[in-house]
Parts: sequence; structure tokens; C-alpha cells
Amino acid sequence: MPFAYDAQLMASVRAAMAHDGLVRPEPARRDDWKALRDNIEHTLSTMDANLPERADVTRAEYRIGSYDGVEVVARWYLPEGGGAGSAAVFLHGGGMIAGTVALHDRLIAAYAGDSGVPLLAVDYRRAPEDPHPAPVEDGYAGLAWLSEHAAELGVDPARIAVMGESGGGGLAAGTVLLARDRGLPVARQILVYPMLDDRNTEPDPALAPFAAWSYDDNHTGWHALLGAAIGGPDVAAAAAPARARDLSGLPPTYVEVGELDIFRDESIEYARRIALAGTSVELHVHPGCPHGFEHISADADVVLRSRADRLRALTSF
Repeated sequence: MPFAYDAQLMASVRAAMAHDGLVRPEPARRDDWKALRDNIEHTLSTMDANLPERADVTRAEYRIGSYDGVEVVARWYLPEGGGAGSAAVFLHGGGMIAGTVALHDRLIAAYAGDSGVPLLAVDYRRAPEDPHPAPVEDGYAGLAWLSEHAAELGVDPARIAVMGESGGGGLAAGTVLLARDRGLPVARQILVYPMLDDRNTEPDPALAPFAAWSYDDNHTGWHALLGAAIGGPDVAAAAAPARARDLSGLPPTYVEVGELDIFRDESIEYARRIALAGTSVELHVHPGCPHGFEHISADADVVLRSRADRLRALTSF
């Protein structure tokens, strides 16, 4: 039986098409990272503007020194009444090449406000201007900074998680691998449809028709991050966590992906290998869901279930 969209998501797509034609930017050609960045950031700007402002979450900005001495900005999202001792580093999506914390501001504030868990969102550098290792090292710098400043922020350093979505999910996984290897504790990793494997650039005919993030887009993002190393034997695990040979010693892990997402197989395999290494894993594969499915309809049943699961993962450490 062929794959198909979740019925409620498809109804929302059809309603949007009937209302305004659902105009989308012209797809970017493979390796045209500038056009792809423009498309992504146009979409992100629209999506975030459609979310409600959260007056119950305060923001503060900090400058954090990364591995090479460059300072990156991190935004601290504090829910009303303060946290309960836990916190998480958040790494936004954007396929390694696009997005900023500002373009995800309301989304991140909603996670903080709805969970009661403060989030430190790192404005990591992006490829190709800053290829690997800059993005993942910026993520690690944010984690290390939060651990070092935990007491003044009211955070228990033993209760810090790392969360990321899409490209940020891959960077979150890479950050956690670096933390394990460098001896920095992480309480949990929360990976939402993570971008994990640079070798995933040839279309799967069963998934290609549904790809909100296409195989050409995936090649463009990975090529920008890795250059000529893409797909070759010398890609570091911190850059593409699916390359990691050893997945032992990681924190309890939450992985979520849609069955129509081109990241489906790499997400399932990453979760499977972490479980085989002796770590507790929670894996969700949502039937009928493409990449970024929660942005299609806020009230579809699968979106409500997914949202509840993410918030539960954020409050579980």
C-alpha cells in the first residue's frame, strides 16, 4: 500500500490551497544555497509570525565565546515564575545553512512557556560561510556556558538537556557526542526530525513526492557544511552523527520523525543504535507526516500528540 498524507493534514493543505492558492517559493536548484536560504527564511518568518506572542516568557541575551574565540549570541528564554531547576540548550532548524534564533523566537518561547523549562537558544554560525566544525562547536559552547553559569541562572547543572529540530536536531546530536567525549554531563537529548546523515542525497521514490525538505535541498545543506568531504570516508561524527561508530554513554534520548520525512530511516537507525548501546530511547514515527508537519495544522490530532510528547520530554529530566 503506498504512503499517503495524514487525512487531517491533507484537509488543511487543501483548505489553504482553496483559500489563497498556497503560493510557495520556486524550489532552489541543487547547490544554490543562497536561494534555498532565502526560501527557508521566508517560510520561517511567516510561520513564526503566525504564532502568538508569549508575554509570559522573558528573554535575555548573552555573548558566548566559541572554540575559535568568536563570540556567538545566545538568547535565554525564562518562563513566568522561573524554572524548576532544569534547562535545555535549543538549536533551531534550517538545514545547516539558514535560520536564526530571531526567526524561531515565538516557537522557542512557546516551548519554554508551555513546559516551564528555560531554554538557551544558540545563534550558531551557518554554512557555507562557517562550515563544520563552527556550527556544532557553537552549540557545544552554549552547553558549556550554561553549565558554567547554572548557579546564577537557577539551573541544576546535572539537569541540562540539548534539544534541536531538523538541522538543529543534527547539531544537537553532534553537540551531545562532543559533550560525551569531553566529559560534560547532559541529562537528555531531544531530537525532532534530526538531520543526521550526509549520505542521504539520492531520492527514495516512495518518499520523494512528499519531501517538504527535498533530496536536492539535503545535498545543498550537507555540501555547504562539509564541502568536498560530503559522502566520503572522512566525515566526523560531530558533523554527521549517523557516522558515529560508538553511541555508548549517551543520555536518555527522544527521537521523533514523520514516516514521509526523508530523515525517517536515519532517525530510526540512530535511535536503534543508541538503544543497542544500552541507553533508554523513546522513538516516534508519525504515520502520514512529512518534514515539519506540525506547521501544516496546529490542531490536527497527530500534531497535538506530538506537541504533548515534546513537552513531556522537556519536563522529564
